[in-house]
Amino acid sequence: MASRTYHAPKRRAAAPTAAPKPRLTKLAKENNISNDQEAEIRDAFGLFAVTGIKGYAKEKEGVIKSEDVRRCLVALGVNVKNSDLPDILETLDPEETGYVPYGPFLSLAAIHLHHNDDEDEDQSEEVQEAYSLFTDNREGPITLAHLRRIARLLKEDISDDTLRDMLVEANGEGKEGWRRGVDIEAFEGVMKRAGVFG
Repeated sequence: MASRTYHAPKRRAAAPTAAPKPRLTKLAKENNISNDQEAEIRDAFGLFAVTGIKGYAKEKEGVIKSEDVRRCLVALGVNVKNSDLPDILETLDPEETGYVPYGPFLSLAAIHLHHNDDEDEDQSEEVQEAYSLFTDNREGPITLAHLRRIARLLKEDISDDTLRDMLVEANGEGKEGWRRGVDIEAFEGVMKRAGVFG
């Protein structure tokens, strides 16, 4: 009688696990921002930070001079109107010491980052909505046929040459570029150049 050897079935390899997300720092959690956003704010703050200032010895990130707050925000891509600066400084430096610690600056910068994220989302939705009006909610680029349809709807008598020129201007492809049409990225560029987003 022949002996049979039985082998246990091979086990499947475990699926690779995603790297665990790093825990949010206390300040990131308090301000509803990611660790990356906090690092970005810390880096900008660090560009202007000074240490060894009397009364701020416990500030491990240092402090920035009140006069550098605007520049620090600009380094983060936050545009501050001159008219808003006094209110910002009153909030960050209520005792008018001339210095701003990291914590309050981080909170202000986080608010501005959230505001910018909301604006980007709104802008993206607005671009998509306007683009869909041109393409009649269909996929693909804006074409000569789409522009003809819009001209008819608006009861405008616009020559095909003018419509082609509009397509070429929008996509930047040169004389025959009108054949390619205008994709959503080029359309967004046109809206920005036209000042639709301020």
